[in-house]
Amino acid sequence: MSAPPAPGAPEPRRPAGASRYGWFAGVVLILVIAYVTLNTLRSDGPGSSGVRTGERMPPFAAPVALGPLQGDVNVARRAGQGAAGRRPACAVRGAGILNVCALWERGPVVLAFLATRGARCTAELDTLERVRAAHPGVQFAAVSIKGDRAELRALVRHRGWGFPVAYDRDGILANLYGVAVCPQVTYALPGGRVEATTIGGLDRAGLDRRLAALERAARARGWRAPAP
Repeated sequence: MSAPPAPGAPEPRRPAGASRYGWFAGVVLILVIAYVTLNTLRSDGPGSSGVRTGERMPPFAAPVALGPLQGDVNVARRAGQGAAGRRPACAVRGAGILNVCALWERGPVVLAFLATRGARCTAELDTLERVRAAHPGVQFAAVSIKGDRAELRALVRHRGWGFPVAYDRDGILANLYGVAVCPQVTYALPGGRVEATTIGGLDRAGLDRRLAALERAARARGWRAPAP
C-alpha cells in the first residue's frame, strides 16, 4: 500500500477525457476486486456460497431450541478438541440434540439456516414445512444463528414447524457452513456429501424442483425413499 500524499501535494491527475466520477468509480472497482481476491486466497474454509459441492457437511451436535439442553454447538471431529468439543460431534446424540451425522445416516439432508428476525428466513422455513410431506425420507432441519433463544422458541411454536430447529448461540456454524445471508439452505446426499446450496428464498415450486433433484441424485447412489 502506498503512503498518502504529503500535505499540499497536488491531486493525482486522472486520465485525459475521463470524468471525475468515472475515474473514481474505476479506482474503487479495482480496490474491491483486489480485496475480494486477497480474501479468497487467504480463506481455507467455505466461501459465502456455503460448503463446496462434493464435500462432506461439517459434523455438529447442537441443542434443539425447544429442548432443555444448554451450551455451545459441538463441532469436534475427534475426541479432546478443547472448545470444539471433548467428544466427536457425531457421537453426541440423545433427546434434545440435533446431530447432523444422524440425519445423513437416515437419508438426504435439507439444512436451513435462519436468523429469528429475518422475515425472508422465516418465510423460507414456512415453505419447507409445506413441501416436506411430499418428500418422505428426506431429513429436514434448521439452525438458528445466534439471537435470543426465548424468541426463537416462541417463533418455532408460533410457526408450527415440524422439523427440528437447533440453536447456535455463538454462531460457529455460520463460519463452518459459509453462511453469509439468510435464508441459506444446504442439500446433502446420504452420507453427508453436499449436492447443492441455495441462497435466498425459493418458492414452493422451486423448492420442489430442488428436492426432486436431490432425491434423483440420492437414488442414483442406491438410496430408496420409504413407501408412502
